[in-house]
Amino acid sequence: MSREKELRKQIQELTREFYKERFEKREFSPGKSRLNYAGRVFDEKELVNAVDASLDFWLTEGRFSEQFAEKISNFLGIEHVLLTNSGSSANLLAFSALTSEKLGDRRLKPGDEVISVAAGFPATVTPIIQYGLVPVYVDVTLPTYDIDISMMQKAITPKTKCIFLAHTLGNPFDVDAIMELANKNNLWVIEDNCDAFGSKYNGKFTGTFGHLSTISFYPAHHITTGEGGAICTNDPQLANLVRAFRDWGRDCYCAGGENNTCGKRFSQKFGNLPFGFDHKYVYSEIGFNLKMTDLQAAIGAAQIDKLPEFTERRKQNFKTWYSIFEKYSAYFILPQATPKSDPSWFAFIVTVKPDAPFTRDEITGHLNANLIETRNLFAGNMTKQPAFMNKQMRIAEHLVQTDFIMNNTFFLGTYPGLTIEMFSYAAEVLQNFLKSYSE
Repeated sequence: MSREKELRKQIQELTREFYKERFEKREFSPGKSRLNYAGRVFDEKELVNAVDASLDFWLTEGRFSEQFAEKISNFLGIEHVLLTNSGSSANLLAFSALTSEKLGDRRLKPGDEVISVAAGFPATVTPIIQYGLVPVYVDVTLPTYDIDISMMQKAITPKTKCIFLAHTLGNPFDVDAIMELANKNNLWVIEDNCDAFGSKYNGKFTGTFGHLSTISFYPAHHITTGEGGAICTNDPQLANLVRAFRDWGRDCYCAGGENNTCGKRFSQKFGNLPFGFDHKYVYSEIGFNLKMTDLQAAIGAAQIDKLPEFTERRKQNFKTWYSIFEKYSAYFILPQATPKSDPSWFAFIVTVKPDAPFTRDEITGHLNANLIETRNLFAGNMTKQPAFMNKQMRIAEHLVQTDFIMNNTFFLGTYPGLTIEMFSYAAEVLQNFLKSYSE
């Protein structure tokens, strides 16, 4: 064994020891420890990979990036996976790809309409506005919190060119109905799968139905690289376009450190450039630099091996929350999975009924005062957010349910780090709050 390999092995062993000393011992103290809605769940494998990648000092995409992307591809059964620096960047890149002139008449253009929802996270809508298209906000239905299909059907016009939707908190939208509408009207579909990595619809993983799909690896999500994301597609042209927009807009698809993969680096004609201009510096799109680093990918390559276990734990945690809340169903609207779906729940979502003797803010205030984290359903109603109020938009019929959610809905975590002790404590805190209303 070379000295370098011997040192690397020693460093890996020390890293495993460090993990046990620094991270392995974690105890929950009711009323003193914070019960987070999300958090990193990892072991020594992520730490060893991260240190191993740092020893290579290959700071952009490298061997771990290839490994991570391949694992995602194998898990989903999808052909092309492109890593990026965040889930929001993944949404931006997926949408950007559809604006390319290389798509001809099917490209998205300013003024075109895109079906979305206002009860969601801004990153699904922001690219629509940034490219000068018009978001069409459709209301959602309770208790699934996904788009109202009948309203969506009526919202489609000749201007509609794309559907850009998230699977809300891991609960798949009605894929059959949406893909049928898309096929009938020749619409692009982008699946925002950031909250649903591991969810299934009709036995098939979400993120595999649309023309493009996106994943987030933010610490709150199903697996994490800290910051990070991915774009998935089975369409080779769309994959090349995403890569171009991600990598400065360049036409070349060589991986970092590679040259002349196409074998025509100095023998092509582009635009008004001279014949044979270096293909590595030909820019066919107005792009960005949104790549993932190999250090992040190293963590992801270890995390994704845990995704099946994490998915089962999220499902179990959802069931535990349900068992806690269902005894108080007089006060709460409890979440329900979309028919044909098997969600890997991002969270347990709860809506306070209109006739409840307390408000959403009162119960979430009580929970947070007792160190139990809650979150509202992201932006509530996007159309009422300061950044979105005066932007071009169209509201399909109404957003009655969206407004209701904005005022009455919250969610609790289902992440794999939750324990029996945490649930027991949360059940006690909830009971203490509600007992005065049931006496």
